[in-house]
Amino acid sequence: MATNSTAEQVSALMQTYSRFPISLAKGKGSHVWDTEGNKYLDFTSGIAVCNLGHVPDEVKNEVQKQLDQLWHCSNLYNIPAQEELAKLLVENSFGEQVFFCNSGAEANEAAIKLAKRYARKIKGNDSPEIITFRQSFHGRTMATLTATGQEKIQDGFSPLLPGFRYLQFNDMASLGEIRESNACAVLLELVQGEGGVIPANPAWVKELEAICREKGMLLMIDEVQTGIGRTGPLFAYEQYGIVPDVISLAKGLGSGFPIGAIIAGKEAAKGFEPGSHGSTFGGNPLAATAGLATVKAVLDGAILEKAAGLASYLDEGLAELKAKHSVVKEIRGLGLLKGIKIDGNALDIVKTAMGEGLLILTAGPDVIRILPPLTASKEEVDQFLDILDKVLNKF
Repeated sequence: MATNSTAEQVSALMQTYSRFPISLAKGKGSHVWDTEGNKYLDFTSGIAVCNLGHVPDEVKNEVQKQLDQLWHCSNLYNIPAQEELAKLLVENSFGEQVFFCNSGAEANEAAIKLAKRYARKIKGNDSPEIITFRQSFHGRTMATLTATGQEKIQDGFSPLLPGFRYLQFNDMASLGEIRESNACAVLLELVQGEGGVIPANPAWVKELEAICREKGMLLMIDEVQTGIGRTGPLFAYEQYGIVPDVISLAKGLGSGFPIGAIIAGKEAAKGFEPGSHGSTFGGNPLAATAGLATVKAVLDGAILEKAAGLASYLDEGLAELKAKHSVVKEIRGLGLLKGIKIDGNALDIVKTAMGEGLLILTAGPDVIRILPPLTASKEEVDQFLDILDKVLNKF
């Protein structure tokens, strides 16, 4: 048996996270409690995962039923909840077919594989290149970290995979480079979350769509963070008046149960056939049940309408804070995905807020990221604004 001879005990966990010094033990709605019994207002939503709040009854009840029936079976068999969830996603999107996996990285990995295989097998393009954008974030697998336009994410993992080109986000000159390229696909976020909560310019996106149609490139939208109502409609692409070929989903799709997906149009879906891609756990009965209950709750419970009103209310409060505090330089984002650019260290503000019972996030060194549940109340937004006001007074 290996022993640790150092004076200080080393965690058995690999040190891949810089963890905050609290352990969360319970959650309900917009609040969580740590192991010491301290209560926090959670405006991180598990990084846009718990869009219905923590432990939503609509999902919990369906998952509890499924726990007594079947947890897992292979995708070699039909899974009714998976079929029903796919149908629901198709009926409420541009798409025709869905592939299920376990995470956002796996969803983007599937999108990348689909684009490359579609290019080679259907279009006959033997040098398929995928264009992504600087400051993007698409995941931590080798393909998705290569697709990510941030050197800090790629550090230490060279050689990276070939076949990716990074262009400037929201830049008209980039569109000219795309038009002149032999790329098979363009992959982008409509709000760069990890890159600073920066929304795409609508005119730029429309022109990008037109170029993709002109050149026969797949337009692939990473909706891992923006999907399932986070920015307003069910999917962010709807706000831009475009029709993508592929979107990737995860985070808010399962209310905390690991599930990811890609939705593809009929033509793009031709890139996959039996044996070309797969997943052991993807869309298993438990995860698919959670996903189905989540999407039904969002669509049937007037959640999107309520969230739109909440976003407007939050915008008004954040504008008042900006006017009051000189440390706040800019408010940006869409819907209930908000970024606050500050003159200073965002992590210091996040840590101070935690001490006041509020959980928020960073999105780069000088941006605070706000991700309240779509189900939060105006009273909880008021509580958030009061705490943040108090915190900002210290900077």
